[in-house]
Amino acid sequence: MPALTSRAGHRILNKGRQQAHTPPFNPSFDRMAVPTSFSATGIWRRFACLAALWCWGAGCAVAADGAVRVLTEEYPPYNYTDHGKLTGLSTEVVEAVLKELKLHGEFQSMPWARAYETAHGTPGVLIYSIGRTPERDKLFKWVGVIAPTNYYLFGQPGRAYSIDSLEAAKKYRIATVNEDVGEQFLVAHGFVKGQNLQPSVKYELNYEKLKLGRVDLWIMNELTASYLARQAGDNPARTLARVYRIPELSGEGYYMAFGKQTPDATVERFRQALQHLKRSGGYEQLQRKWQ
Repeated sequence: MPALTSRAGHRILNKGRQQAHTPPFNPSFDRMAVPTSFSATGIWRRFACLAALWCWGAGCAVAADGAVRVLTEEYPPYNYTDHGKLTGLSTEVVEAVLKELKLHGEFQSMPWARAYETAHGTPGVLIYSIGRTPERDKLFKWVGVIAPTNYYLFGQPGRAYSIDSLEAAKKYRIATVNEDVGEQFLVAHGFVKGQNLQPSVKYELNYEKLKLGRVDLWIMNELTASYLARQAGDNPARTLARVYRIPELSGEGYYMAFGKQTPDATVERFRQALQHLKRSGGYEQLQRKWQ
């Protein structure tokens, strides 16, 4: 939904002119050269350089100032920009993990393809709200699940439904979005657009149709459904009822991950911090907040 960014990389100091006695240029070490001055500034720079070298060898992949580059996309309520700041369930989980590690995150929202390629190809860049698939499994180092993905057929609270299987839902009118994963799933299981499926072009339109009784059910991810209800000024507990869970669309959840070039030690540090967040109850608290 990763490594520690080049812009947050180790300090590299300007090289002075090489003298006649200087050893031959070695590109792997010359980039770490330090000034020969013994001024206070020179000593500090030398110290910073040595610290950066130590961190690199230890697999830290974190900038000298403790900053981590963190990438994602606009996908509410998991991650989205509100008044110029990234927020959302996934964002808050990532922030909590960084706090556990006493690190600062340099968050960026961008088109998914760009975020994906940057994280995949740059050591130390963290990406989040990323789905784990067999195709992606070997391309990233996976920290862990940060947000659930549960799909339901939602109905109106207080109304009686008789649905104990997907087949039983065919007698109801169900709101979908054209060609989204929910609609494609139902069509593949024998539902028919224009009959028991009532497509729209926007998710929020389906919420309104359900609330007004223009459809009987609405297929949607649980968190997105709750988010849209709140955006409409409603309490989801009063306007949405989970009628039937769709396990085929309810996977492990969305992950946070690093690219394959990120040191294992870095990934393990983040993995341990996420596990501690879950054991301490902080993760569950954030999940409830966004329900």
